[in-house]
Amino acid sequence: MTRTHTRHNVVALASDYALFMTALAFVSPSTILPAFAAWLGAPNVVIGAIPAVMTLGWVLPCLFAAPYTEGLSRKLPFLIRWTIWERVPFVVLAASAYWLAERSAGAALAILLTMLLVVTGIGGLLMPAWMDLIGRVVPVTRRGRFFAVSGVVASVAGLGASVITADLLSTYRPPVAYALCFVCATVCLVVSFVALVVVREPAAAATRASEPLGVFLRRIPTLLREDRNLAWYLVARSLSALGTAGVAFFTVYALHAWRLPAAAAGMFTGLLLTGTIAGTIALGWLADHMGHRVVLLAGVIAGVVANAIALAATSPGVFGLVFVLAGVQTASATISGLNVLLEFAPATEAQPTYVGLGHTSLAPMAVAAPIGAGAIADAVGFPAVFVIAALGGITATLVLALRVRDPRHVRTVAAAESGA
Repeated sequence: MTRTHTRHNVVALASDYALFMTALAFVSPSTILPAFAAWLGAPNVVIGAIPAVMTLGWVLPCLFAAPYTEGLSRKLPFLIRWTIWERVPFVVLAASAYWLAERSAGAALAILLTMLLVVTGIGGLLMPAWMDLIGRVVPVTRRGRFFAVSGVVASVAGLGASVITADLLSTYRPPVAYALCFVCATVCLVVSFVALVVVREPAAAATRASEPLGVFLRRIPTLLREDRNLAWYLVARSLSALGTAGVAFFTVYALHAWRLPAAAAGMFTGLLLTGTIAGTIALGWLADHMGHRVVLLAGVIAGVVANAIALAATSPGVFGLVFVLAGVQTASATISGLNVLLEFAPATEAQPTYVGLGHTSLAPMAVAAPIGAGAIADAVGFPAVFVIAALGGITATLVLALRVRDPRHVRTVAAAESGA
Protein backbone atom coordinates (compact mmCIF):
# COMPACT_ATOMS: atom_id res chain seq x y z
CA MET A 1 0.00 0.00 0.00
CA THR A 2 1.42 3.40 -1.03
CA ARG A 3 2.03 6.25 1.38
CA THR A 4 -0.75 8.24 -0.33
CA HIS A 5 -3.24 5.42 0.22
CA THR A 6 -2.10 5.06 3.82
CA ARG A 7 -2.63 8.77 4.48
CA HIS A 8 -6.03 8.67 2.78
CA ASN A 9 -7.15 5.66 4.81
CA VAL A 10 -5.89 7.06 8.11
CA VAL A 11 -7.81 10.30 7.51
CA ALA A 12 -10.96 8.45 6.45
CA LEU A 13 -10.90 6.00 9.37
CA ALA A 14 -10.07 8.76 11.85
CA SER A 15 -12.98 10.81 10.50
CA ASP A 16 -15.34 7.86 10.83
CA TYR A 17 -14.24 7.27 14.40
CA ALA A 18 -14.26 10.94 15.42
CA LEU A 19 -17.73 11.57 14.00
CA PHE A 20 -19.09 8.42 15.62
CA MET A 21 -17.75 9.54 18.99
CA THR A 22 -19.12 13.05 18.45
CA ALA A 23 -22.53 11.49 17.88
CA LEU A 24 -22.23 9.72 21.22
CA ALA A 25 -21.45 13.08 22.89
CA PHE A 26 -24.93 14.26 21.91
CA VAL A 27 -26.41 11.20 23.65
CA SER A 28 -23.69 10.50 26.22
CA PRO A 29 -24.20 7.15 27.99
CA SER A 30 -22.60 8.70 31.09
CA THR A 31 -24.70 11.89 31.29
CA ILE A 32 -27.50 12.46 28.76
CA LEU A 33 -28.98 8.95 28.61
CA PRO A 34 -29.12 8.51 32.41
CA ALA A 35 -30.75 11.94 32.70
CA PHE A 36 -33.27 10.99 30.00
CA ALA A 37 -34.07 7.71 31.76
CA ALA A 38 -34.40 9.49 35.12
CA TRP A 39 -36.82 12.02 33.55
CA LEU A 40 -38.86 9.07 32.28
CA GLY A 41 -39.08 7.87 35.89
CA ALA A 42 -36.73 4.90 35.64
CA PRO A 43 -35.52 3.34 38.92
CA ASN A 44 -31.77 3.12 39.47
CA VAL A 45 -31.64 -0.52 38.43
CA VAL A 46 -32.99 0.48 34.99
CA ILE A 47 -30.54 3.38 34.78
CA GLY A 48 -27.81 0.86 35.55
CA ALA A 49 -29.16 -1.30 32.74
CA ILE A 50 -28.21 1.39 30.19
CA PRO A 51 -24.44 0.81 30.38
CA ALA A 52 -25.08 -2.90 30.97
CA VAL A 53 -27.10 -3.25 27.77
CA MET A 54 -24.64 -1.16 25.78
CA THR A 55 -21.67 -3.13 27.10
CA LEU A 56 -23.43 -6.43 26.41
CA GLY A 57 -23.93 -5.40 22.81
CA TRP A 58 -20.39 -4.15 22.32
CA VAL A 59 -18.55 -7.06 23.92
CA LEU A 60 -20.60 -10.26 23.60
CA PRO A 61 -20.77 -10.72 19.79
CA CYS A 62 -17.05 -10.04 19.22
CA LEU A 63 -15.73 -13.51 19.98
CA PHE A 64 -18.44 -15.23 17.98
CA ALA A 65 -17.85 -12.93 15.00
CA ALA A 66 -14.08 -13.50 15.05
CA PRO A 67 -13.91 -16.85 13.15
CA TYR A 68 -16.11 -15.48 10.37
CA THR A 69 -14.11 -12.25 10.26
CA GLU A 70 -10.79 -14.10 9.99
CA GLY A 71 -12.04 -15.86 6.87
CA LEU A 72 -12.89 -12.63 5.02
CA SER A 73 -10.30 -11.53 2.49
CA ARG A 74 -11.87 -8.03 2.54
CA LYS A 75 -13.45 -6.58 5.68
CA LEU A 76 -14.78 -3.26 4.36
CA PRO A 77 -17.82 -4.59 2.41
CA PHE A 78 -18.89 -6.49 5.54
CA LEU A 79 -18.51 -3.33 7.63
CA ILE A 80 -20.44 -1.12 5.21
CA ARG A 81 -23.27 -3.61 4.79
CA TRP A 82 -23.96 -3.92 8.51
CA THR A 83 -22.95 -0.57 10.01
CA ILE A 84 -26.10 1.06 8.62
CA TRP A 85 -27.98 -0.72 11.41
CA GLU A 86 -25.75 0.95 13.99
CA ARG A 87 -27.18 4.28 12.84
CA VAL A 88 -30.86 3.74 12.06
CA PRO A 89 -31.86 3.18 15.75
CA PHE A 90 -31.07 6.83 16.59
CA VAL A 91 -33.88 7.90 14.27
CA VAL A 92 -36.20 5.55 16.15
CA LEU A 93 -35.05 7.02 19.48
CA ALA A 94 -35.68 10.58 18.28
CA ALA A 95 -39.22 9.64 17.24
CA SER A 96 -39.81 7.81 20.51
CA ALA A 97 -38.63 10.75 22.64
CA TYR A 98 -40.78 13.23 20.71
CA TRP A 99 -44.03 11.30 20.30
CA LEU A 100 -44.03 8.62 22.99
CA ALA A 101 -42.06 9.72 26.06
CA GLU A 102 -44.82 11.79 27.66
CA ARG A 103 -47.62 9.42 26.69
CA SER A 104 -45.99 6.15 27.74
CA ALA A 105 -42.75 6.46 29.68
CA GLY A 106 -42.48 2.69 30.14
CA ALA A 107 -42.70 2.05 26.41
CA ALA A 108 -40.13 4.79 25.74
CA LEU A 109 -37.74 3.17 28.22
CA ALA A 110 -38.21 -0.24 26.59
CA ILE A 111 -37.50 1.26 23.17
CA LEU A 112 -34.44 3.04 24.55
CA LEU A 113 -32.90 -0.15 25.92
CA THR A 114 -33.82 -2.16 22.82
CA MET A 115 -32.36 0.37 20.38
CA LEU A 116 -29.17 0.71 22.44
CA LEU A 117 -28.78 -3.07 22.31
CA VAL A 118 -29.23 -3.01 18.52
CA VAL A 119 -26.68 -0.19 18.08
CA THR A 120 -24.05 -1.81 20.24
CA GLY A 121 -24.83 -5.38 19.18
CA ILE A 122 -24.09 -4.52 15.56
CA GLY A 123 -21.05 -2.57 16.74
CA GLY A 124 -19.78 -5.61 18.64
CA LEU A 125 -20.35 -7.82 15.62
CA LEU A 126 -18.25 -5.45 13.50
CA MET A 127 -15.53 -4.72 16.07
CA PRO A 128 -13.07 -7.50 15.06
CA ALA A 129 -13.34 -6.50 11.38
CA TRP A 130 -12.94 -2.79 12.14
CA MET A 131 -9.94 -3.32 14.40
CA ASP A 132 -8.37 -5.69 11.86
CA LEU A 133 -8.70 -2.91 9.28
CA ILE A 134 -7.06 -0.47 11.72
CA GLY A 135 -4.30 -3.00 12.37
CA ARG A 136 -3.51 -3.27 8.63
CA VAL A 137 -3.65 0.48 7.96
CA VAL A 138 -1.96 2.06 10.99
CA PRO A 139 1.61 1.04 12.03
CA VAL A 140 1.88 -0.36 15.55
CA THR A 141 3.90 2.58 16.92
CA ARG A 142 1.36 5.09 15.61
CA ARG A 143 -1.88 3.50 16.74
CA GLY A 144 -1.84 5.33 20.06
CA ARG A 145 -1.55 8.65 18.23
CA PHE A 146 -4.19 7.57 15.71
CA PHE A 147 -6.74 7.08 18.47
CA ALA A 148 -5.40 10.08 20.37
CA VAL A 149 -5.71 12.55 17.49
CA SER A 150 -9.09 11.30 16.33
CA GLY A 151 -10.21 11.15 19.97
CA VAL A 152 -9.15 14.74 20.61
CA VAL A 153 -10.96 15.91 17.47
CA ALA A 154 -14.05 14.01 18.62
CA SER A 155 -13.79 15.42 22.13
CA VAL A 156 -13.38 19.01 20.94
CA ALA A 157 -16.41 18.53 18.71
CA GLY A 158 -18.08 16.87 21.67
CA LEU A 159 -17.51 19.99 23.77
CA GLY A 160 -19.50 21.87 21.16
CA ALA A 161 -22.09 19.11 21.36
CA SER A 162 -22.27 19.48 25.15
CA VAL A 163 -22.95 23.22 24.77
CA ILE A 164 -25.70 22.45 22.27
CA THR A 165 -27.26 19.78 24.47
CA ALA A 166 -27.19 22.07 27.51
CA ASP A 167 -28.88 24.77 25.45
CA LEU A 168 -31.49 22.34 24.10
CA LEU A 169 -32.27 20.99 27.57
CA SER A 170 -32.68 24.48 29.01
CA THR A 171 -34.68 25.89 26.07
CA TYR A 172 -37.13 23.16 25.07
CA ARG A 173 -39.50 20.84 26.86
CA PRO A 174 -37.74 17.55 27.71
CA PRO A 175 -39.33 15.40 24.96
CA VAL A 176 -38.38 17.94 22.29
CA ALA A 177 -34.90 18.54 23.73
CA TYR A 178 -34.00 14.86 23.97
CA ALA A 179 -35.43 14.17 20.50
CA LEU A 180 -33.23 16.94 19.08
CA CYS A 181 -30.20 15.40 20.81
CA PHE A 182 -30.90 12.11 19.01
CA VAL A 183 -31.36 13.98 15.71
CA CYS A 184 -27.98 15.70 16.10
CA ALA A 185 -26.38 12.32 16.79
CA THR A 186 -27.99 10.92 13.63
CA VAL A 187 -26.54 13.70 11.47
CA CYS A 188 -23.03 12.94 12.75
CA LEU A 189 -23.52 9.23 12.08
CA VAL A 190 -24.59 9.84 8.47
CA VAL A 191 -21.39 11.81 7.78
CA SER A 192 -19.38 9.15 9.63
CA PHE A 193 -20.80 6.51 7.29
CA VAL A 194 -19.64 8.51 4.26
CA ALA A 195 -16.11 8.65 5.70
CA LEU A 196 -16.08 4.86 6.11
CA VAL A 197 -17.32 4.25 2.58
CA VAL A 198 -14.35 6.11 1.01
CA VAL A 199 -11.72 3.93 2.75
CA ARG A 200 -9.47 2.05 0.29
CA GLU A 201 -8.97 -1.30 1.95
CA PRO A 202 -5.45 -2.77 1.57
CA ALA A 203 -5.16 -6.40 0.57
CA ALA A 204 -4.80 -8.80 3.48
CA ALA A 205 -1.38 -10.44 3.68
CA ALA A 206 -3.01 -13.70 4.75
CA THR A 207 -6.38 -14.98 5.86
CA ARG A 208 -7.41 -18.03 7.78
CA ALA A 209 -10.12 -20.26 6.40
CA SER A 210 -13.34 -19.78 8.33
CA GLU A 211 -13.76 -22.59 10.82
CA PRO A 212 -16.89 -23.86 12.56
CA LEU A 213 -17.76 -21.84 15.64
CA GLY A 214 -17.57 -24.88 17.93
CA VAL A 215 -14.04 -25.72 16.76
CA PHE A 216 -13.01 -22.10 17.18
CA LEU A 217 -14.39 -21.84 20.71
CA ARG A 218 -12.67 -25.07 21.77
CA ARG A 219 -9.32 -23.44 20.93
CA ILE A 220 -9.85 -20.64 23.44
CA PRO A 221 -9.08 -22.53 26.71
CA THR A 222 -5.81 -23.79 25.21
CA LEU A 223 -4.90 -20.28 24.08
CA LEU A 224 -5.45 -18.93 27.61
CA ARG A 225 -3.46 -21.74 29.22
CA GLU A 226 -0.54 -21.09 26.90
CA ASP A 227 -0.66 -17.30 27.22
CA ARG A 228 -0.90 -16.65 30.95
CA ASN A 229 -0.04 -13.00 30.44
CA LEU A 230 -3.18 -12.57 28.32
CA ALA A 231 -5.24 -14.48 30.88
CA TRP A 232 -4.15 -12.16 33.70
CA TYR A 233 -4.82 -9.14 31.50
CA LEU A 234 -8.39 -10.33 30.94
CA VAL A 235 -8.82 -10.71 34.71
CA ALA A 236 -7.59 -7.15 35.22
CA ARG A 237 -9.94 -5.80 32.54
CA SER A 238 -12.92 -7.54 34.15
CA LEU A 239 -12.04 -6.00 37.51
CA SER A 240 -11.66 -2.60 35.86
CA ALA A 241 -15.21 -3.03 34.51
CA LEU A 242 -16.35 -3.32 38.13
CA GLY A 243 -14.41 -0.12 38.77
CA THR A 244 -16.60 1.75 36.27
CA ALA A 245 -19.88 0.63 37.85
CA GLY A 246 -20.46 4.03 39.41
CA VAL A 247 -20.08 6.08 36.22
CA ALA A 248 -23.70 5.64 35.12
CA PHE A 249 -24.89 7.08 38.44
CA PHE A 250 -22.65 10.15 38.76
CA THR A 251 -25.08 12.39 36.87
CA VAL A 252 -28.22 11.07 38.56
CA TYR A 253 -26.60 11.40 41.99
CA ALA A 254 -25.47 14.98 41.35
CA LEU A 255 -28.85 16.05 39.95
CA HIS A 256 -30.62 14.70 43.03
CA ALA A 257 -28.05 15.64 45.68
CA TRP A 258 -27.94 19.34 44.76
CA ARG A 259 -31.31 19.64 42.98
CA LEU A 260 -29.66 20.75 39.74
CA PRO A 261 -31.62 21.57 36.55
CA ALA A 262 -31.64 19.12 33.62
CA ALA A 263 -29.25 21.39 31.68
CA ALA A 264 -26.52 20.41 34.17
CA ALA A 265 -26.27 17.09 32.32
CA GLY A 266 -24.93 19.01 29.33
CA MET A 267 -22.34 20.75 31.52
CA PHE A 268 -21.30 17.40 33.00
CA THR A 269 -20.81 16.14 29.43
CA GLY A 270 -18.49 19.10 28.83
CA LEU A 271 -16.43 18.23 31.92
CA LEU A 272 -16.31 14.57 30.87
CA LEU A 273 -15.02 15.54 27.44
CA THR A 274 -12.49 17.96 28.94
CA GLY A 275 -11.01 15.06 30.88
CA THR A 276 -11.15 12.91 27.76
CA ILE A 277 -9.24 15.51 25.73
CA ALA A 278 -6.53 15.99 28.35
CA GLY A 279 -6.23 12.25 28.92
CA THR A 280 -6.17 11.46 25.22
CA ILE A 281 -3.37 13.92 24.46
CA ALA A 282 -1.18 12.66 27.30
CA LEU A 283 -2.02 8.97 27.12
CA GLY A 284 -1.78 8.70 23.33
CA TRP A 285 1.86 9.78 23.47
CA LEU A 286 2.45 7.52 26.46
CA ALA A 287 0.98 4.49 24.67
CA ASP A 288 3.30 4.85 21.68
CA HIS A 289 6.42 5.42 23.77
CA MET A 290 5.86 3.29 26.90
CA GLY A 291 3.22 0.76 25.92
CA HIS A 292 -0.46 0.26 26.65
CA ARG A 293 -0.16 -1.32 30.10
CA VAL A 294 0.90 1.95 31.74
CA VAL A 295 -1.97 3.76 29.99
CA LEU A 296 -4.50 1.26 31.31
CA LEU A 297 -3.01 1.62 34.79
CA ALA A 298 -3.43 5.39 34.61
CA GLY A 299 -7.06 5.01 33.58
CA VAL A 300 -7.95 2.59 36.36
CA ILE A 301 -6.30 4.81 38.96
CA ALA A 302 -8.23 7.82 37.63
CA GLY A 303 -11.44 5.83 38.13
CA VAL A 304 -10.53 5.00 41.73
CA VAL A 305 -9.88 8.67 42.50
CA ALA A 306 -13.15 9.66 40.79
CA ASN A 307 -15.15 7.36 43.06
CA ALA A 308 -13.28 8.65 46.12
CA ILE A 309 -14.16 12.24 45.19
CA ALA A 310 -17.77 11.23 44.56
CA LEU A 311 -17.91 9.96 48.14
CA ALA A 312 -16.30 13.06 49.65
CA ALA A 313 -17.66 15.94 47.51
CA THR A 314 -19.73 18.53 49.34
CA SER A 315 -20.58 20.80 46.39
CA PRO A 316 -21.37 20.51 42.66
CA GLY A 317 -18.12 22.30 41.85
CA VAL A 318 -15.98 19.70 43.60
CA PHE A 319 -18.12 16.90 42.19
CA GLY A 320 -17.32 18.18 38.69
CA LEU A 321 -13.83 16.68 39.10
CA VAL A 322 -15.47 13.27 39.05
CA PHE A 323 -16.48 13.76 35.41
CA VAL A 324 -13.03 15.03 34.44
CA LEU A 325 -11.42 11.90 35.90
CA ALA A 326 -14.07 9.69 34.31
CA GLY A 327 -13.06 11.29 31.02
CA VAL A 328 -9.42 10.33 31.64
CA GLN A 329 -10.54 6.78 32.34
CA THR A 330 -12.54 6.76 29.11
CA ALA A 331 -9.50 8.03 27.18
CA SER A 332 -7.37 5.25 28.63
CA ALA A 333 -9.79 2.53 27.52
CA THR A 334 -10.26 4.11 24.10
CA ILE A 335 -6.55 4.37 23.36
CA SER A 336 -5.33 1.08 24.81
CA GLY A 337 -8.25 -1.24 25.57
CA LEU A 338 -8.39 -2.59 22.01
CA ASN A 339 -4.94 -1.62 20.76
CA VAL A 340 -3.19 -3.77 23.35
CA LEU A 341 -5.13 -6.81 22.10
CA LEU A 342 -3.61 -6.33 18.64
CA GLU A 343 -0.19 -6.54 20.30
CA PHE A 344 -1.10 -9.69 22.23
CA ALA A 345 -1.88 -11.39 18.89
CA PRO A 346 1.15 -13.41 17.67
CA ALA A 347 0.31 -12.80 13.99
CA THR A 348 -1.77 -10.33 11.97
CA GLU A 349 -4.28 -12.95 10.84
CA ALA A 350 -4.96 -13.83 14.52
CA GLN A 351 -5.96 -10.26 15.44
CA PRO A 352 -9.75 -10.84 15.17
CA THR A 353 -9.50 -13.74 17.63
CA TYR A 354 -7.64 -11.67 20.22
CA VAL A 355 -9.92 -8.65 19.79
CA GLY A 356 -12.98 -10.89 20.06
CA LEU A 357 -11.71 -12.77 23.10
CA GLY A 358 -10.56 -9.63 24.87
CA HIS A 359 -13.85 -7.88 24.28
CA THR A 360 -16.25 -10.74 24.96
CA SER A 361 -14.49 -11.79 28.17
CA LEU A 362 -15.61 -8.46 29.66
CA ALA A 363 -19.27 -9.31 29.21
CA PRO A 364 -20.10 -11.04 32.54
CA MET A 365 -18.63 -8.33 34.79
CA ALA A 366 -19.43 -5.38 32.54
CA VAL A 367 -23.10 -6.36 32.33
CA ALA A 368 -23.60 -7.49 35.92
CA ALA A 369 -21.74 -4.61 37.60
CA PRO A 370 -23.97 -1.66 36.59
CA ILE A 371 -27.21 -3.60 37.05
CA GLY A 372 -26.05 -4.77 40.47
CA ALA A 373 -24.94 -1.23 41.25
CA GLY A 374 -28.41 0.04 40.39
CA ALA A 375 -30.00 -2.50 42.73
CA ILE A 376 -27.57 -1.51 45.51
CA ALA A 377 -28.27 2.19 44.92
CA ASP A 378 -32.02 1.57 45.24
CA ALA A 379 -31.50 -0.49 48.40
CA VAL A 380 -28.86 1.42 50.38
CA GLY A 381 -27.88 4.50 48.36
CA PHE A 382 -25.25 5.73 45.92
CA PRO A 383 -22.26 5.89 48.34
CA ALA A 384 -22.20 2.09 48.58
CA VAL A 385 -21.95 1.90 44.79
CA PHE A 386 -18.99 4.29 44.74
CA VAL A 387 -17.20 2.28 47.47
CA ILE A 388 -17.61 -1.01 45.57
CA ALA A 389 -16.44 0.59 42.32
CA ALA A 390 -13.36 2.03 44.05
CA LEU A 391 -12.47 -1.38 45.51
CA GLY A 392 -12.85 -2.99 42.08
CA GLY A 393 -10.52 -0.39 40.60
CA ILE A 394 -7.93 -0.88 43.33
CA THR A 395 -7.92 -4.65 42.75
CA ALA A 396 -7.59 -4.13 38.99
CA THR A 397 -4.64 -1.81 39.60
CA LEU A 398 -2.85 -4.46 41.65
CA VAL A 399 -3.38 -7.17 39.03
CA LEU A 400 -2.19 -4.92 36.19
CA ALA A 401 0.84 -3.79 38.16
CA LEU A 402 1.89 -7.15 39.57
CA ARG A 403 0.76 -9.83 37.11
CA VAL A 404 0.52 -8.31 33.62
CA ARG A 405 3.50 -7.55 31.37
CA ASP A 406 3.18 -5.22 28.41
CA PRO A 407 3.04 -7.50 25.32
CA ARG A 408 5.11 -5.06 23.25
CA HIS A 409 7.94 -5.30 25.75
CA VAL A 410 7.58 -9.07 26.01
CA ARG A 411 7.89 -9.38 22.25
CA THR A 412 10.91 -7.05 22.15
CA VAL A 413 12.71 -9.08 24.83
CA ALA A 414 11.88 -12.35 23.06
CA ALA A 415 13.18 -11.00 19.75
CA ALA A 416 16.42 -9.84 21.41
CA GLU A 417 16.94 -13.21 23.08
CA SER A 418 16.30 -15.13 19.86
CA GLY A 419 18.74 -12.84 18.03
CA ALA A 420 21.34 -13.48 20.68
